[in-house]
Amino acid sequence: MTQRVLIAADKFKGSLTAVQVAERVTAGLRRIVPDVQVEAMPVADGGDGTVDAAVAAGFERREIRVAGPLGHEVSAAFALRGDTAVVEMAEASGLQRLPAGVFAPLTASTYGSGELLRAALDAGARTIVFGVGGSATTDGGAGMLTALGARFLDADGEPVAPGGGGLGDVATADLSGLDPRLSAVDLVLASDVDNPLTGPKGAPAVYGPQKGASPDDVETLDAALAHFAKVLEESVGSGAAESAAAPGAGAAGGIGYGALLLGARFRPGIEVMLDVLGFAPALERATLVITGEGSLDEQTLHGKAPAGVAAAARAADKEVVAVCGRLALQPQALGRAGIRRAYPLTGVEPDVAKCIADAGPILERVAERIAGDFLV
Repeated sequence: MTQRVLIAADKFKGSLTAVQVAERVTAGLRRIVPDVQVEAMPVADGGDGTVDAAVAAGFERREIRVAGPLGHEVSAAFALRGDTAVVEMAEASGLQRLPAGVFAPLTASTYGSGELLRAALDAGARTIVFGVGGSATTDGGAGMLTALGARFLDADGEPVAPGGGGLGDVATADLSGLDPRLSAVDLVLASDVDNPLTGPKGAPAVYGPQKGASPDDVETLDAALAHFAKVLEESVGSGAAESAAAPGAGAAGGIGYGALLLGARFRPGIEVMLDVLGFAPALERATLVITGEGSLDEQTLHGKAPAGVAAAARAADKEVVAVCGRLALQPQALGRAGIRRAYPLTGVEPDVAKCIADAGPILERVAERIAGDFLV
């Protein structure tokens, strides 16, 4: 029987894109089994790299100029196929849009993410997969909502300052000007985190420090977001409070909350992306599945791409192995996730710095090992 391998791996952050991972694994496999049939399907879980994964699967890349997290214009992309758009908030409002070493936990805004959503509407999208993660922001989605027509005013009737820090000054919230096309769109909030908006497990407490927030900043942001949700509850009713407590509200600095206010459905990012990318028919054709990401660790098991791929493959009774830069999971944990074996770059090259610098060639050598173990 002809072996057919499906490579469905995420990026190795800082080293290889998901597309490059697939290319390198393919090269290594073919060095050992030249005629192996390989189908590459780069995947993402909603965070940075989601648009690239959609484009690799045949979506059209659309680029526009939008506001970055600090208000400066940046070039950002979304993906479109038919009337389905994939929008990645990190393209407009991600940490990678900040200058090196610069953080703006109190002032970074999601306004550009709202502009991306509006561009998807302009392009005729009726279904929008909104991938959130990797954000520089903690503004509860207020910037995004503003770009879509909402108004958040202080006691003097002036627009509040951008960013989460300004939300403590919101006196009135007016959503009546929201783009009417939003009510006719199926908006899917795709995220790998299910945190609520505020509190000990909320966006500021859990993710604020990654964005440069000091303990005082975290306290300020949590109080500001709680106030923001309270004002919205007074404006639009109890649904605003329910949304603030809902799973996913705290995703990407609370942009999940803004999306839920727009009527979004929350789904685990990798599940949504596997549907959008056409994973099921590709899985049916495969005899072996190779997944992976830069670090296979405890976080992987909580909604990251390899766990989603492995769960779907196990349900289809397909064998799964994983590639990674670093492996921090025991074989039992891998087995419970549906992964037969993991192959870290450090298994070939113990020097971590070399693994990062020469990830591509080392990954090819890892793939040779997989071919020897599973395809020969």
